Amino acid sequence: MSVSSSVRRLTAAAAVAAAVVGAAALPASAADHHPGRHHSAVFISDVQYDSPGRDDRSNRSLNKEWVEITNDSRRAVNLDDWTLEDEDGHTYTFDHYRLDGRATVRIHTGKGRDTKTDLYQDRRHYVWDNRSDTATLRDDRDRFVDEESWGHHRRGGDDRHHGGDRRG
Repeated sequence: MSVSSSVRRLTAAAAVAAAVVGAAALPASAADHHPGRHHSAVFISDVQYDSPGRDDRSNRSLNKEWVEITNDSRRAVNLDDWTLEDEDGHTYTFDHYRLDGRATVRIHTGKGRDTKTDLYQDRRHYVWDNRSDTATLRDDRDRFVDEESWGHHRRGGDDRHHGGDRRG
């Protein structure tokens, strides 16, 4: 057997192996895709929709209700004019806020002083419904970025933040 025929056979074998590996990997990545869901570096990473303790509408209780937004990339993302909204249309608009790379910010319902890690909606009433709701994150062009749902809207997963009912 000549060197050139050995090289051709090895090249052909490598091409077949690459095609088989590529075909096997395709269904796994396709299964991970959620239709209509944009795979962004910025996403809703956690929601505490039922503030622990009594729902007495105190600022302390309101601030125990929150949504966390995480930036999984290395680069900072300007969230100016991005929105976080519930199913009833209560909307929080980010104002002059830059989320660092590999960082998380918590958006509380009540009043407080904004910091790099905590932002406040300055509301006097709860936003997130205990039984079921959806938190939707949109960018400054009103494009869908991510959402997190619970209650009858849940698509699966644990319901670790679901608690008692405070709304009728």
